[in-house]
Amino acid sequence: MRGRPVPLRAVAALFLERQHLARPRAAALTARRLGRFVEDVGGLQLDSINVLERAHYLTVWSRFGAYDRARLDRLAYRRRLLFEYWAHAACLVPTSMLPWWRRAMLDYRIRHTGWSDWLRRNAQVLARVKAAVERNGPMGNADFDGRRPPGGGGWWSWRPVQHALHYLWMTGALTVHSRWHFQKRFDLLERAMPDAFGVEAVSAEEFQRWHLERSLHAMGAATEADLSRYLTFPRFGPGARRATLRSMHERGEVTEIEVDGTPGRWLALTRDLPALARAGRAPAPSHGTTLLSPFDSLLWHRGRAARVFGFDYRIEVYTPGPKRVHGYYVLPILHHGHLIGRLDAKAHRVERRLEVRHVHFEPWFASAQVSPAGWGRVDQDEALAGLAEALGSLAAFVGAAEVEIGRVTPRRLRAPLVRSGFCAPDPVA
Repeated sequence: MRGRPVPLRAVAALFLERQHLARPRAAALTARRLGRFVEDVGGLQLDSINVLERAHYLTVWSRFGAYDRARLDRLAYRRRLLFEYWAHAACLVPTSMLPWWRRAMLDYRIRHTGWSDWLRRNAQVLARVKAAVERNGPMGNADFDGRRPPGGGGWWSWRPVQHALHYLWMTGALTVHSRWHFQKRFDLLERAMPDAFGVEAVSAEEFQRWHLERSLHAMGAATEADLSRYLTFPRFGPGARRATLRSMHERGEVTEIEVDGTPGRWLALTRDLPALARAGRAPAPSHGTTLLSPFDSLLWHRGRAARVFGFDYRIEVYTPGPKRVHGYYVLPILHHGHLIGRLDAKAHRVERRLEVRHVHFEPWFASAQVSPAGWGRVDQDEALAGLAEALGSLAAFVGAAEVEIGRVTPRRLRAPLVRSGFCAPDPVA
């Protein structure tokens, strides 16, 4: 396929398909669909910010619409369809992929030499924390607060305990058993996941090939920069990554391609070349409207979002208020494969109200111009109606009985957006 450029829209369409955004909120959540989704994208990112909804709950809503959060928790923490580990930041990852993540756990003991001094100085803390979890069952940071460890030696110090729990989790001695008010509770891996503890880890070489294969699968086609910023753990140096890609190329597993209108070297899994060709013939990159969490896997690499969708996005939750451009918790608006704008939202749970503080449409959309990705114009009325319906679904999901629209940029689009109405479906699908 080298020498026959692939249209950028084909890359975008396959990316959206792999991210389960080809027809967002068109199918209800099931265990099978959830498992397939997380396998395809590689991980479901967790984050503690709760101004609207936890990131992983919101990411699943973006694909499946309103659903019962308790069911997702049961699938992850009781049925163990998913388990927590570090993939792109802290994530829920598929238990079906444990043989590969076991290699990461084993390698963590020796790869991360920054722990060496801490482990030497805190060997007793590490042993006591593990023994306490083994003796008492699931425990979190707070369970150690103010408790004297067996054998004396002073009261627990919170920071060393936190480090010990993290190290034991990353090396696979412990796993996240459950969460209570979003606080992790750890247990022995073999006790929490008895069927998984005996899983044999793959080799280091197999893990590196799998790591790149998973990222390429999730993105459809990618540059080396994309690969380094998608599944960001563990970090492989450029030399190791290129050596693995060279090996995969020699095996015929990876093909180098050219993408229209973009510089640099792109790569795709050889098995995905027919899918890319098929995606290039699709009438639209996707169909439907949804809102994306700031921590959505579609946005893990902001530079890629800018190249593929012409959408410059930054998370502003860590930016001081006066310096924010778009708001605190800003959700990109996806409509028919185009990122047409973003909105800052907050759930007022006691009042059962969803506040949309600011909707900011992209200038090309507001002026009815061709999208920067070159996919033609978007019907404004249809897009506004789609956004209104998505806000109604989101309101139902977060338990809001009403949607309050604040500022809209440009201002002239506020009236037609409000006129579109907000029809909230049943909260559980």
